[in-house]
Amino acid sequence: MREPKLLWTPSDSYIKNSNVSHFIKWLKDTKDLHFKDYADLWDWSTTKTEDFWKVLVEYFKLITEGKYSNVMTGTMPHVNWFEGLHLNYAEHIFRSFSSTTPAIIFQSEDKPREEISWPELKQKVASFQKFLLDAGIVAGDRVVALVPCIPEATIAFLATNSLGAIWSSCSPDFGSQSVIDRFAQINPKVLIAVDGYFYGGKYYDKQDVINQLAKALPGVEKIVLLNTGSKQCSYQHTNWSETIANTTHELQFHRVPFNHPIWVLYSSGTTGLPKAIVHSHGGILLEQLKYLTFHNDVKAGERYFWYTTTGWMMWNYIHGSLLCGATLVLYDGSLAHPDMTVIWKFIQEIDIHHFGTSAGFLLSCMKAGIDPRQDFNLSSLRSLSSTGSTLPPEGFDWVYSHVKKEIWLASISGGTDVCSAFVGGNPTWPVFSGEIQCRTLGCLLESFNENRQAVLEEVGEMVVSKPMPSMPIYFWNDPEYKRYLESYFELFPGKWRHGDWIEITARQGVIIYGRSDTTLNRGGVRIGTSEIYRAVDKISEVKDSLIVCIEKEKGEFYMPLFVVMVEGQELTEAIQKKIIKIIRSDNSPRHVPDEIISAPDIPYTISGKKTESPVKKVLQGRTPSEVVNAGALRNPESMNFFIDLFGRHLNQNNK
Repeated sequence: MREPKLLWTPSDSYIKNSNVSHFIKWLKDTKDLHFKDYADLWDWSTTKTEDFWKVLVEYFKLITEGKYSNVMTGTMPHVNWFEGLHLNYAEHIFRSFSSTTPAIIFQSEDKPREEISWPELKQKVASFQKFLLDAGIVAGDRVVALVPCIPEATIAFLATNSLGAIWSSCSPDFGSQSVIDRFAQINPKVLIAVDGYFYGGKYYDKQDVINQLAKALPGVEKIVLLNTGSKQCSYQHTNWSETIANTTHELQFHRVPFNHPIWVLYSSGTTGLPKAIVHSHGGILLEQLKYLTFHNDVKAGERYFWYTTTGWMMWNYIHGSLLCGATLVLYDGSLAHPDMTVIWKFIQEIDIHHFGTSAGFLLSCMKAGIDPRQDFNLSSLRSLSSTGSTLPPEGFDWVYSHVKKEIWLASISGGTDVCSAFVGGNPTWPVFSGEIQCRTLGCLLESFNENRQAVLEEVGEMVVSKPMPSMPIYFWNDPEYKRYLESYFELFPGKWRHGDWIEITARQGVIIYGRSDTTLNRGGVRIGTSEIYRAVDKISEVKDSLIVCIEKEKGEFYMPLFVVMVEGQELTEAIQKKIIKIIRSDNSPRHVPDEIISAPDIPYTISGKKTESPVKKVLQGRTPSEVVNAGALRNPESMNFFIDLFGRHLNQNNK
């Protein structure tokens, strides 16, 4: 394998001023622990796991009460952390109080930009806390929200959290049944909802969805409505403005056990009822401080922006920037309205220091010929993070050619499961094209071969061999841990199997090849779907693609490639030959598709991840209603093509 291209090297001063270098110096000065570099530090953090997490409690000066005897009790997956310690996540947000920088900067398609100061944020959180107290909300109660990425969502979350109540949210672009499938599992007492929202220049009314939710959630005692004005309400509700009218209530913090639930997140639910994933107060607090401080290098006073919705775990994650004393920047609207440059213009106007987005957005900008480096002043921007799917080398190269030459690009990967990243950025190491920089501190991530042995420079299953405090404490309504164990611990008992196909490189970086359950295995040669997509992305006439491998009887396979053509282009025989040629040369002759089929669209989850699983199951002859949850897809109508295709002729191919 050829060496990847070196794209960026941190300067000596960049390394010296990084938070991770400060941590290494602090360990030397206060603990007499000596580490020459990040690799040395990572080794210690994953061999002396308890010592590492214990030190972080001290380093970050967590506000706690009570005492603990052990950092961990039990074995993975049944681990309890810091039993005896009590704390509150929101309390740590407000210790970062600043009188000179805003807490939140917000902009949307339909509203002028606004800044919320730290005093204003604290006052509004206190006001909403009073509303919750008057509603009888106590620690452990659930408060849910169907709202966009707006400041009101952050205010409501922090107020909920301050009382030890449990938060959960969905984006209003979710289908009504998809929202019900999530919220009904946890029986909430308070529902916060927006009666409509703007996206892509259009207004979407959500009154019917709220009416359905009101009927489907019998435990809800209070409904809070934002942007109200409609007369279609068939339920009693309180306007948001009333809930934040009290300006005399003093914000209080209810400290809860370290392992007390902080929120409920959900799996995509594309092929069944979403898993309701529960994380802990202390685990999320420690993990966010660790990642945002050391792997995102966020500093007090900087401006932190990640484009997300409330239905993606990145919304929960970005609040860690407030823990670091940074300004949280929020944007509500489409990335492509009025055109693909809107976000780059926003970064210029706000003077963003850290910008996070999806790999899909960067690749879309690349294909659209966007040139932010030429058209905008991005001098403030020092880091760009990418997640959601694998960023191919071409995406890396585009960033350095068309965004900024001197920028730290951090491709990261983790997931809803831990609400953070297993692998990600490292401000002290160089960036190589197509390669995630490092395994994160405290995360003993390994690549397992078919013999269940940890290997380097070989493709294998991604496994985490030691517990992390942000791993789920349980799934809701899963008292015997049945779904939890099946999800992560069935293949390698006692070790977390994440379901990704990875390689740990000679540089200690990580390459992710796609989901291991959609691995393409032809003639004993296995590659990830992302490798096919990387090759097809080089064909300018193709806008998007999806590939699946369907196992048949007698060891045979059927592997179709579906392509969405650029507007004005057709899938001609010449283009098919170009696709075959590049897959053959970039990957192997074994992975040339059996058929190339033009499709009108490719299914994506609401959080923007391409999803092969429902397509594969439909093409295997599974009943669509049983394997496809349309409400969990951003574009559910895309599945009609594959359902119809099977009905017409693929059923003969699978006999």
